[in-house]
Amino acid sequence: MSRDIFGEALIDFQNENYSEDIITYSSLGEKDVLPLPYLFRNYDAMPIIEQKALDLCRGKVLDVGCGSGSHSLYLQKKGLDVTGLDTSEGAVAVAKLRGVTHVVHSTIYEYSGMKFDTILLLMNGIGIAGRLNEVGRLINQLKTLLNLGGQILLDSSDIIYMFELDDDGGYWIPNNGKYYGEVEFTMMYKGLKSAPFNWLYLDYNSLKQVAEQHNLSCEMVCEGPHYDFLARLKEQS
Repeated sequence: MSRDIFGEALIDFQNENYSEDIITYSSLGEKDVLPLPYLFRNYDAMPIIEQKALDLCRGKVLDVGCGSGSHSLYLQKKGLDVTGLDTSEGAVAVAKLRGVTHVVHSTIYEYSGMKFDTILLLMNGIGIAGRLNEVGRLINQLKTLLNLGGQILLDSSDIIYMFELDDDGGYWIPNNGKYYGEVEFTMMYKGLKSAPFNWLYLDYNSLKQVAEQHNLSCEMVCEGPHYDFLARLKEQS
């Protein structure tokens, strides 16, 4: 059983034991910092894409990958009925401590029994699919949790920009049989190292194609400043 490094970091911050941030290492050779204060941000500090997604939420909301509960708290204060869901035990504990009324410790695939008007997957939430060929499975599961007329709001990033351009203006993408947005990550925190996990960065056209294969419409709601976008999926009428 691997340690819940993400959850431990959130608990430290919540308990005012903040001394360092999470470091991430990716299969793209990138080392990055995930600042813990950013995971506790309020609405005003959120990117435009997240603000727009929260503004579009309606009815009963499922916040998938709720983390410390920042999005859930904002929606709850607006009077919406929100359920936060996360695979991290520590994240669930912190979200509850911060005041999120309904929080569930579960994977999205193991969760059932309730239906929602809005399903929210922010901070590249579609990434939990892990691989391109798993997006359909994830979408099918989300559909089982949607009320009639419900919506799925998600953001992602097209990371094609991370690859070098060739002389013809195309990109040099490794010919390894994988979709270029499939990335493996490892997290480090206070000398602890997580098990590697797969994460997916999905371009809009690929998302639209998979969504339509599963009888969902896919709308580009808005684009961010750096190859990121917010999309809305709905049952096709």
